[in-house]
Amino acid sequence: MTNLAEVEVVGVDVGDRQPIFRPTMISPVYMDAVISPNRSLSERGFIVLIGVITLANCASAAVFVAMGAALAPIFLAVDLIAVVVAFLVSYSAARRVERISVTAREVRVVHEAPNGCKLVWESPTAFTRVAVETDDGRAVGLRLMLSGRETPVAQALSPRERGEFAKALEKAIRDARLDRG
Repeated sequence: MTNLAEVEVVGVDVGDRQPIFRPTMISPVYMDAVISPNRSLSERGFIVLIGVITLANCASAAVFVAMGAALAPIFLAVDLIAVVVAFLVSYSAARRVERISVTAREVRVVHEAPNGCKLVWESPTAFTRVAVETDDGRAVGLRLMLSGRETPVAQALSPRERGEFAKALEKAIRDARLDRG
């Protein structure tokens, strides 16, 4: 693979107020994976589920009120609110993604959320290792390692998917090392 040219803004010329550009060389990307957690329920399914729970709680509340338990509807409403909050937290977590990129120069892990990005890991490709923790032939853990440091990756994947991702990540790192030459 060949390197691609890119332009980087290095400053602004004070007299003309024009940006100063410098050509840079960037490496090809061997992997740019975006891992996002699976949603537990679609939006339509969520509405149906909340509707069913609401109907069941209303029916239960009517029975309890008829039996003289006037406070029961309050507890049933708290139950419904707890279910809604749990799903909202789940949907919020599903909007966070993990981006893993491998170039000939570096391996980078970034966590992206709607409110911003956070660089979690950055290491030279030449020295980065992939460690796979297995249990009964299933990949239960996947970590990037360098000089005693490590970070878990691909935690949102199932064990089968994590094993396949580990092989693809190792191949991308191996190919990137070969390109460095």
